[in-house]
Amino acid sequence: MPILAAPPALPTRSHTDQGIMRRVGVELEMNGLDIDRLTAICGRYLQLAHQITGRYERQLVGDPAGDWRIELDFTLLREMGREQRSADDLGDDLRASVEELLKWVTNDLVPLELISPPLPMDRLGEIDGLIELLRAAGAKGTSGSLVSAFGMQFNPDLPNLQPATITAYLKAFACLHDWLAPRARFSLTRRLSPFADPFPPAYIRQLVAVDYWPDQHQLIADYLQANPTRNRALDMLPLFKHLDAEQVQAATADPLIKARPTLHYRLPDSLIDQPGWGISATWQDWLQVEALAADRARLDACCRAYGDHLEQGLGRLLDSWKAQVERQWLSRT
Repeated sequence: MPILAAPPALPTRSHTDQGIMRRVGVELEMNGLDIDRLTAICGRYLQLAHQITGRYERQLVGDPAGDWRIELDFTLLREMGREQRSADDLGDDLRASVEELLKWVTNDLVPLELISPPLPMDRLGEIDGLIELLRAAGAKGTSGSLVSAFGMQFNPDLPNLQPATITAYLKAFACLHDWLAPRARFSLTRRLSPFADPFPPAYIRQLVAVDYWPDQHQLIADYLQANPTRNRALDMLPLFKHLDAEQVQAATADPLIKARPTLHYRLPDSLIDQPGWGISATWQDWLQVEALAADRARLDACCRAYGDHLEQGLGRLLDSWKAQVERQWLSRT
């Protein structure tokens, strides 16, 4: 496998309760390269063979962690790209024309997406090395166009799937969101797009209540009532669908919700074309969520302080919660 660009830092709880190193999937959106060029660079770097699974889909095989996917982030075009065409079929000619028109119209709006398998967390440094190669080859992120809204997403395993553990991560993320968001360099285009909104204020107040430690059914019910959408900076729907598909499907029938036993962190922009940008800084920020979630006493104190801040009304304008987080609630280890 490739040499790590830099050793990744590991979270406070780096292994599951079964003693297995936790895994994290990475999704990275970009344009500036066609799908075959992107596949070739990734395949050489990762030392993996590739397979063509459609006109807009490729697969890299041979990684012990699982297959990597490279695809156009547009479900309709991917489905059209799996269809075989006949040279003498008028209907196929019409579908081909529609397909080409869709490609042209969405060229700057729809990214190619590199999707890793769930990687052991100590392999994350490989992503930074790959990003450097893709940047040198001409890959572009959100800043490459005024209309681009491309992101980088993490799908980290949890140490366990107990309700208290999941609740701790939700609480920690709610408390740190105002600090995380500007550090993720969230572009105006993505702010105006339905991708990664914060939790609603009423739900944040519910989360940070010090006595809020619901059972699984109530935790999912409360989340779905406030957040029946994938448009959240920390999207819990894949995890909750894994835990109770029937409960989630009763609230939202979105076919794009894929059940998996992970968190889905959607906040960071993809700035792959900017020198020095990579996964490391964003991962270090996420580790603050990990550290706060792992320390019950500090988490309770932080929630209490954030709850007090939220009750200040207009006084909040003079009392930056982000500044409070930086002064008091970040792990210094």
